[in-house]
Amino acid sequence: MRRTKADAEATRQKILNAAERVFYAKGVSNTTLEEVAKAAGVTRGAIYWHFANKTDLFLALYDAVPLPQEDMIAREIETEASDTLAIVESATVDWLETLARDEQRQRILAIMLRCDYDSDMSAVLVRQKEIDERHDAVLELAFARALERGQLQANWTPASAARALRWLMMGLCTEWLLFGRRFDLAAEGRDALKRLFTSFRTIQPAESAA
Repeated sequence: MRRTKADAEATRQKILNAAERVFYAKGVSNTTLEEVAKAAGVTRGAIYWHFANKTDLFLALYDAVPLPQEDMIAREIETEASDTLAIVESATVDWLETLARDEQRQRILAIMLRCDYDSDMSAVLVRQKEIDERHDAVLELAFARALERGQLQANWTPASAARALRWLMMGLCTEWLLFGRRFDLAAEGRDALKRLFTSFRTIQPAESAA
């Protein structure tokens, strides 16, 4: 019986779902394509029909759920809104709140954090570097606009502010995902971001009494 495009896409999604489960349980390096095929209920040939190798499968899984950098790039932080810092802060808070309730996103990010990026997985690091560079460029533009508008304190440069924000976000997510979710990610993250953005903001002079 001839396979339709919908059949092929359904098989591909079954493989991705199985890879997510097995990679999360065993780690990428310790998982074989035979194990993924068994979990998906397909043959190894079906996997090779859709994916060249395990790295290709991992990259497809990587692309299946937007990660912090991609989510934040999608935000309109380069708009002409009056409070640029508020746009960036809101985008990061929203992303943490989404992560806190989205179990699939949690699994995929945890898989990435646990992965041993040896020579076979070096393509993933290349992809991550590209995303980081795009993300940092957009954030630096937003912080540069905040600086131009007198919103960013002079002791912060756009580049240093972008790096500090990325380090805070990755630190929060890494500790939460890899060490037992020991704190409320959304609440603690919101508070940490508020403190960081307070340090970014210029102190507006009080209006003189009439």
